[in-house]
Amino acid sequence: MRNDKIVVCVIGCGKVSDFAHFPALSKNPGCVIKYACDLIPERARKRKEQYPQVEQVITDYHVALADSEVDAVYVLTPVTGHKDISIDALRAGKHVFCEKPISYTYEMACEMAREAEKAGKLLNIGVCNRYHRSVELLEQMNREGAFGKIYHVYCSFRNYRCIPQLGGAYTTRELSGGGVLIDWGIHFFDLIFYVLGGVKLETVTCDTYREMAKDISDYKYIGMYAGPAQPDGINDVEEFVSGYMRTDKASISFNGAWAQNIDHDEMYIDFLGDKGGARLTYSGTFEFFTTRDGVLQKVEPKYEIPTHYEVESQAFFEAIRTGERTRAHISNILESQRVLDILYASASKREEIRL
Repeated sequence: MRNDKIVVCVIGCGKVSDFAHFPALSKNPGCVIKYACDLIPERARKRKEQYPQVEQVITDYHVALADSEVDAVYVLTPVTGHKDISIDALRAGKHVFCEKPISYTYEMACEMAREAEKAGKLLNIGVCNRYHRSVELLEQMNREGAFGKIYHVYCSFRNYRCIPQLGGAYTTRELSGGGVLIDWGIHFFDLIFYVLGGVKLETVTCDTYREMAKDISDYKYIGMYAGPAQPDGINDVEEFVSGYMRTDKASISFNGAWAQNIDHDEMYIDFLGDKGGARLTYSGTFEFFTTRDGVLQKVEPKYEIPTHYEVESQAFFEAIRTGERTRAHISNILESQRVLDILYASASKREEIRL
């Protein structure tokens, strides 16, 4: 630490670092951003220009791991680097914040969890939705019985002709681990599991499709975040997913699409309970439906929504100081990683998997 401030290194200076983590860290008075690290030095230099709090630019993260002043690292690389960098950092005695998904597979995630346990250091995962005020309120309402029994949850995460960085890292399975399921689905599933108070999976069935951009050069799109299309690149991941899960708490059904031939974007989750139900607009507010004194009620709560990346960052730093295992600790996120493995296995086998 430096003057009681936690010293950090950000490893990976791409898109998620820019819209989420550097802004959050730069507003946190309890930390020092000593290093911005990226294999592409221009990216790290750009972050230093944008955020004057960054002290140094490096291309080799081992420099930061060898620095005794560094307390924690943020691993914001593509998923290919998550496991090795996180384990290297833990073995070097650093606390780790690793973006989602944890890694390619559940076993890799478990290996990371074991290393954190062995090192006696925190390994938190970037499940930012657990710190969104709307999600916190829904989790509290469920815990206090406002829904009665939640028996089913439905979620839709669908876009009209997107597909991020088509032909690039997002659509190259070797680099990304998958498509819309691992990119967007993990956020929705982890949010649902959190609101439900944790779940035990019973059966899982899933179908994935890669139909919209078989010919990258011929694909017409409206928007493409994470960079322009690369016509000579690779697209071997799904852009559409549909499935159904049974758990010990509720059944869960879902449809997700980076791209579809329907010009209606949908980003919401429905929680259906026998006493009340809610529709949450993803990253937004929610409506709650119930009855009171025999009268049907629609409630639209009004509340402040702090930037959840800032809340998430602050919780990580507080956990470093106290040693507390927060809602983002890897031990609380492993089931969200496990479900991805099972969903992809079901899609590959084209059959339901019973656990």
